[in-house]
Parts: sequence; C-alpha cells; structure tokens
Amino acid sequence: MEYILNPWPWYVSGPLITLVMALLLYFGKTFGMSSNLRTMCAIGGAGKFSDFFKFNWKDQTWNLIVVLGALIGGFIATQYLSNNTPTNLNPLTVSELQNMGFKNAGANLVPNEIFALETLNLKNLLLLIVGGLLVGFGTRYAGGCTSGHAITGLSSLQKPSLIAVIGFFIGGLIMANLMLPLIFEL
Repeated sequence: MEYILNPWPWYVSGPLITLVMALLLYFGKTFGMSSNLRTMCAIGGAGKFSDFFKFNWKDQTWNLIVVLGALIGGFIATQYLSNNTPTNLNPLTVSELQNMGFKNAGANLVPNEIFALETLNLKNLLLLIVGGLLVGFGTRYAGGCTSGHAITGLSSLQKPSLIAVIGFFIGGLIMANLMLPLIFEL
C-alpha cells in the first residue's frame, strides 16, 4: 500500500510557528530572512564600503542557522515529504494562466515557462533580474521582508509591519492581476 503525503495542516504548522515566535520574543530576537543577507555581506567585508554593513554581525549568527534550517527543511520537504500531486487550482485561474502561456499551471512549485533553463530568453531573464531588484529595493525600503514583517512584526504588534504587510498584499494583487497579464502579452 502506497502512503500519500500531504502538506501539514494549519493546526500543526500554525502552532509550531507560534511556538517559535514566542521563544524569539522571550529571548528578545526578531525573525526575518532579508536581515541574513545583510549579515552575510557584513561577514564578507561589505562594512569597508558602506556604513549599513558596519555592525556586530556575530550577534546575528543564530539567524544564519535559521537560513540553513530553511534550506535543509526545503530540501527534505521537496525530496521526501512531497507527493508530486499537482496543486488543485481554481479552473478559472488555470484558464487565465493558460491564456498567458502557462501550460501546466500548478504542476510544479514554480512555472517552467519562467524558471526552467530551457526557456531562458531575454524576456524571462529581464523579468527575473528586474523582479529581483524590485524585491531587494522594496525589502530595504520597507525595513524587512514579508516573513519578517508578517510573522515577527505583526506578532509583536508593530504598526509599521501592519502597513508593510498591507502594502505587500496590494502590490501582489496589482502584479498578479494587472502587470503579469501585460508582461506575458508581449
């Protein structure tokens, strides 16, 4: 008999995230993935070129373990805990994506039409580079990333995080519903 793995339900993963956040708050730590890039740049000597990277990065080494755990956990989840069943998307969403040129919507974690090496062209390369730069700028401008603001900031009742999360959602809705269709019509 084959055992089919499913994602962890919210009532397991939610309390685990809550437990981690409670421990971080208790120990006076904050969580966010983008702050790790600053730490890695500081380790690499970026403080010689910018004051932004001049800080005691050794105080943040614990957070680098979080990145390592995310990488290892992601590998374990995709290699051993996935059942390779396509994501069950709304038929209207599938139809809209097919109209934009996405053949197998929901079949992979990311669409092959953008991220596969076989489909790498100037348009996709520009989309990835410009998107990466905008995400990086937005993260720096907002003072953190989605995980930092949405998990740490909201759990510690920070008003700037609430504003940032609302902005993230509005930006995501605009991108998904207005910009993406325009980009893929080109």
